[in-house]
Amino acid sequence: MVNMINSKLPDIGTTIFTIMSQLAVEHKALNLSQGFPDFDGPQYLKERVCHYIQQGRNQYAPMSGVLELRQQIAAKTKLCYGREVDENLEVTVTSGATEALFAAIHALVQKGDEVVVFDPAYDSYNPAIRLAGGVPVHLELSYEFAIDFEQLRQAINKRTKLIIINSPHNPTGSVLNFEQMQRLENIVLEHGLYLISDEVYEHIIFDNEPHQSVNRFEALAERSFIISSFGKTFHTTGWKIGYCIAPKQLTEEFRKVHQYLTFCSTTPIQLGLADVLAQSPEHWQSLPEFYQQKRDYFRKALSNTSLKLLPCSGTYFQCVDYSKLSSKPDFEFAQWATEHLGIATIPISVFYQSKKQQSLVRLCFAKDETTLDAAAKCFNL
Repeated sequence: MVNMINSKLPDIGTTIFTIMSQLAVEHKALNLSQGFPDFDGPQYLKERVCHYIQQGRNQYAPMSGVLELRQQIAAKTKLCYGREVDENLEVTVTSGATEALFAAIHALVQKGDEVVVFDPAYDSYNPAIRLAGGVPVHLELSYEFAIDFEQLRQAINKRTKLIIINSPHNPTGSVLNFEQMQRLENIVLEHGLYLISDEVYEHIIFDNEPHQSVNRFEALAERSFIISSFGKTFHTTGWKIGYCIAPKQLTEEFRKVHQYLTFCSTTPIQLGLADVLAQSPEHWQSLPEFYQQKRDYFRKALSNTSLKLLPCSGTYFQCVDYSKLSSKPDFEFAQWATEHLGIATIPISVFYQSKKQQSLVRLCFAKDETTLDAAAKCFNL
């Protein structure tokens, strides 16, 4: 007989992304739930990765990432945000942003430390905090999905160690502006806190608004882990390559975790990414326009339905209010829509510790126009 395991995460089951994607397959529904494109990455990038595979560059990369890629990350950071970072001491390539988030949390958080998380929040934050022995403190964003800074100040105490932010924000598409980032910087510095900034959608921001990366705020950056994702930028989510920028002392602690978590990421992919960053910057520079066209196309297609469209300032997700269509709780609605309307969505309540009900679901518009048209027709009852 196998002894029962005393689970470290007894309340954690299969992620909603897996559940809804499986349900989409089962019912042959359009899958607008999980956040992945239905189009491929740049041809040049694929050619360069294949080139390095054929050239035999298939062994371990350095633990911190191949030098060529770290150099290009530093160069892009300087170009985008005006900040110089040391590719040897402050840049680490990771196996996706989720690994970077886990490593950053475990580099800082010790038993009893409190970590502020803003709900609705990406679902990997809470388990990583708890596995590190920390205590997640969930604060809910306003209906406009903005930080309540007075609520944040009231939540800070002597046990508070870390704040996690995400902008552009998954699942809501909201974006932190310059004034909000200044207020956040003041709070972090005043209380001697640390920050993790999840910026995986940094190049998917709309209406000519600049991305207010933590890299733009020198004092805040000195107390921050800044995390991004090449999977989002180059439509290659299955490659799982991300990176973390942090000052030297934080990077040293980050790498202590990283080296025993994945050690390194796929060598030929890193080399291919270095080449495309150096030779084809127009790809990531054109992403705002590319995805804004998709956002606008999808919103226009949905305008003939009974769905209420919430603002979307970034990411490739559109939140919709379905209350005129159904009174079902959002998880039940998501299941029903998959089975009866032929479209898989993500219920927003799963991103809340409180499971808050607002009749909202998330739709991914990183799809071609044929898919977006078909998705809109599913709701045109």
